[in-house]
Amino acid sequence: MKIVKIIALILLVVFVVIQFVPTERNQSDVIPKSDFVMVNKPPKNVSMILQESCYDCHSNNTDYPWYNKIQPVAWFLEDHIKEGKAELNFNEWDSLSSRRKSSKLRSIIKQIESGEMPLYSYTLIHRDAILSTSEKELVINYMKQIKDSLQ
Repeated sequence: MKIVKIIALILLVVFVVIQFVPTERNQSDVIPKSDFVMVNKPPKNVSMILQESCYDCHSNNTDYPWYNKIQPVAWFLEDHIKEGKAELNFNEWDSLSSRRKSSKLRSIIKQIESGEMPLYSYTLIHRDAILSTSEKELVINYMKQIKDSLQ
């Protein structure tokens, strides 16, 4: 029984110590002119869907939940956001070539159709980010319009 108490104490100390390890915050007050919404001026409902379901991981401004202050959750979120931004950053949309934009739009359409995006792990806690069938159709049709205009 003594070994269990020692292990529990060590785990508690490690947990407390890792709380002091800082993480990089993905927050900016500036919406750049290269942002997808600024460039394409989508209808308000499409813009709201993108902001609610995509922008936390795919922009330079994440709306962090309360639990982001707790390690190791903060590390997981930081890594997840970095991966999302590496794949697609809506704030840098206009800096992409037409060919790259077209490729990203195809990917967006495919991932929404297949239910890959928004991620299940994200929608577990952010229930408002779940896309209804009509919202999926709305976003997909809008992305197809943008893609067609590039060609």
